[in-house]
Amino acid sequence: MAEGRTPRHVRRPKKKAARRSTAPELVTGQARLQKILAAAGLGSRRATEQYLRDGRVTVNGRTAKLGDSADPATDVIALDGEKLGLQRPSYWILHKPVGVVTTMSDPEGRPTVADLLPPRASGVFPVGRLDIETTGLVLLTNDGAMAQTLLHPSTGGEKEYRVVLKGELLAKDAARIERGIMLEDGRTKPARVDERHYDPDRAITRLKIVLTEGRNRQIRRMMLAIGRPVKSLARTRMGPIRLGKLRRGEARPLRSGEIAALKSYVERLRAGEEPGISSRPVAPPSPRAKPTARGGGRPTQTRAPRKGTRKKKASRRPSRK
Repeated sequence: MAEGRTPRHVRRPKKKAARRSTAPELVTGQARLQKILAAAGLGSRRATEQYLRDGRVTVNGRTAKLGDSADPATDVIALDGEKLGLQRPSYWILHKPVGVVTTMSDPEGRPTVADLLPPRASGVFPVGRLDIETTGLVLLTNDGAMAQTLLHPSTGGEKEYRVVLKGELLAKDAARIERGIMLEDGRTKPARVDERHYDPDRAITRLKIVLTEGRNRQIRRMMLAIGRPVKSLARTRMGPIRLGKLRRGEARPLRSGEIAALKSYVERLRAGEEPGISSRPVAPPSPRAKPTARGGGRPTQTRAPRKGTRKKKASRRPSRK
């Protein structure tokens, strides 16, 4: 072994560089023109800056220059005389079934989430992915900035899953999940395990897990690491958005109240005001059942008094003479 090199068996794996999001960024309010042009898919920031230097961009009929700003909602922006067709913000949720891939197109010809969306949901893209065997909530939008905040590991956006495992998940295994489990790509962030219930007749455990990261097949790999394979997995919540009673294969736009709650949640994530799972208060354990007259619960054990620690009380009965 070369001098100064660490042995292979103790080397730490190199961290992979984070992928840059390819989702388009939706621009709202006053913004620099090069940012607006790039968000409209007309090229990179550098390319759109050159459009401005060449005098090819106009705002309300006036030739714009580099450094100018505009509001896409109120100003008429054009490139080479052609008005930009900027999209309004759009937010949808979909109940993904098994066998559908979470992409807008698939080179292998498999069914995609795009096949389940109505025509009026055009232009949206999925926020994150579910593997092909997993069902549940998929959030779709054309708001790239919001998507990036929800997915970025540093912000800690919550995702909730309903899980069915083979065998019994013991309390010590649940504690390992909550602390973080070492996988081949590093230790997972603290999670939260709730509503753990073992069914001895079917030899399965049902539980709820809340994560703040989204590694590839993370829950399945975590459960394999503790020897409890996943039988079924469904995502039921992303941030404040819940799947509810939406049927499998169906999609709907978010309601106004849901959009407001989602935007408020994203702003808290950006400001660091949403606490991580590890900093949330842990619920105290439920008290043991007290013994009843019928003998229910665990009997309490009492210790015999030590000799000489208590004085005998004088008898109150009168002596016979």
